[in-house]
Amino acid sequence: MFDIGHSLREARERQGLGYPEIELGTKIRAKYIRALEEEDFDAIPGDAYTRGFLRTYAEYLGLDGEVYVDEYASRFLMSWRDEVPARRDSPRRIRTRHRPIERRAVLLVLAGIAVVTALVFAAWRYGGSTSHTPGLGTQQKQKHSAPPRQLVLRGVSRGTYVEVRRNKASGNVDLQGTVGAGETDRLAGSRFYLLVRTPAGLHITLNGRAVALPNVHNLCVRVTPQRTTRLHC
Repeated sequence: MFDIGHSLREARERQGLGYPEIELGTKIRAKYIRALEEEDFDAIPGDAYTRGFLRTYAEYLGLDGEVYVDEYASRFLMSWRDEVPARRDSPRRIRTRHRPIERRAVLLVLAGIAVVTALVFAAWRYGGSTSHTPGLGTQQKQKHSAPPRQLVLRGVSRGTYVEVRRNKASGNVDLQGTVGAGETDRLAGSRFYLLVRTPAGLHITLNGRAVALPNVHNLCVRVTPQRTTRLHC
């Protein structure tokens, strides 16, 4: 057993991270991050959110998220379940009383479906044929206007040395070298593994969204549209 909140706070302070930076990197609101560190789990809307936030926050700090989720479940989730009153089945006579109403509702729904089907068939049969599908052009325009999936690296300040791999941490190096100030490199894809020597010298976006990096020298991270996870180099 260990102190969940104290462990998270200590890891954050050791890395010199602030709440706004973590909120940007994890997409978890700062008030929920504070609630995790204070073990104020009642302030988080539901057990599923609590476990998800714990896993995401711990992995962002370079910790094992499953260990924190298991510790939370063993200390808080089981005791919560013990307080839930046992479910009682409804009396048979109550279920029997509502069966005619349920049957009537089903018949009305089936009748409505039959009427709609007849109207659609009549419109198709007598309304003529056309090769134009309403709304298709709009959907195609929306599809083509979707932003491309790509990672954009732009050097700021003095720039920095980076290595980028796609899809797998052990894959081939797609980009290796120094991204100087004002220089920009683009790589298509949605899952990347990066080694960044000086995070302050690099601005990263994935699919148009900014990616926040901890200010740690020789940083290794996995970047996806859903989250940014710090890794051990």
